[in-house]
Amino acid sequence: MKILIVDDSSTMRRIIINTLSRIGYADVIEAEHGKAGLEKLGQGGVEMIITDWNMPEMDGLEFVTIVRGSNPNIPILMVTTNAAKEDIVAALQAGVNNYVVKPFTPDTLKEKIESLLG
Repeated sequence: MKILIVDDSSTMRRIIINTLSRIGYADVIEAEHGKAGLEKLGQGGVEMIITDWNMPEMDGLEFVTIVRGSNPNIPILMVTTNAAKEDIVAALQAGVNNYVVKPFTPDTLKEKIESLLG
């Protein structure tokens, strides 16, 4: 399963990649913002997206909205510092399937990913 991670923090991408690797997902590609994420998605084969909200160039909410226009069924997990209830609601309305607030534990991330993938 190919997973796309979109986050402007290389440290956060590394944490997510390491967590994914520990739970058996090694086919991971990275992008540092939404525009780069769309380019990577356009190359094909992505089966799940993990995205941040707050990024330069194109934020996660705009990225998710665009992705949903052409990929309505791809699972999307938002991992962000935005913890307010209205932010979570806005993300879900944009098309996010699940939501993790930073900081998180590897177990929390694993749980959310497994619930997304069934």
